[in-house]
Amino acid sequence: MVGPGESSIDFLHAQDGVKRVPSSKVEMIVKSDFLTPEHCEELVELIDLDRRPSTLADANGDAAFRTSETCDLKPSDVAVRRLEERLQQFTGIDPVYGEPLQGQRYEVGQEFKDHTDWFNPGGEDWEKYCAKSGQRTWTFMIYLNEVGAGGATRFKVINKKVQPELGKIIGWNNRTPDGGGNVSTLHHAMKVRKGTKYVITKWYREKPWRG
Repeated sequence: MVGPGESSIDFLHAQDGVKRVPSSKVEMIVKSDFLTPEHCEELVELIDLDRRPSTLADANGDAAFRTSETCDLKPSDVAVRRLEERLQQFTGIDPVYGEPLQGQRYEVGQEFKDHTDWFNPGGEDWEKYCAKSGQRTWTFMIYLNEVGAGGATRFKVINKKVQPELGKIIGWNNRTPDGGGNVSTLHHAMKVRKGTKYVITKWYREKPWRG
């Protein structure tokens, strides 16, 4: 039985065009053409309108750890509403468990070094980011454009690289079967070598999102 705020690898894999990443260490899927080129272009324009330097939930002293830019997308925008509806249909997760959609922009040389999306219950950021809405359950990331060179998402533990591709979505379960954070979801948004990279990220929580 799938719990609140969670999707299911079986539910996702049963949909047309969804491929399961062959690993026993993480539940992960990939699907091409999740969004149309036109929808991607609309989202890119929104990211460019309101981007800011990306931040870290728990700073680690490395100023070059995350060098991208981030945009907090407005739920009132038509393109954002359409994407939320598309994600609900695809994931089966009630939108009340979702964090607001974020867009990221990477220029040449920018990256986000190895990290996980789940929060460490013993870390300084746990009370601030998880007291109200709980742990992150699933992550879904959508590539919005083709990148000239570089910009892959590398999952080092499972030896998997996902290349940017217009409209492609990847998704993974951040937790292990016992509910702990899955260290095998460690991933690196690798440096863009040519062009610019745009992505959308959607995170879901164990409890309804309360900011």
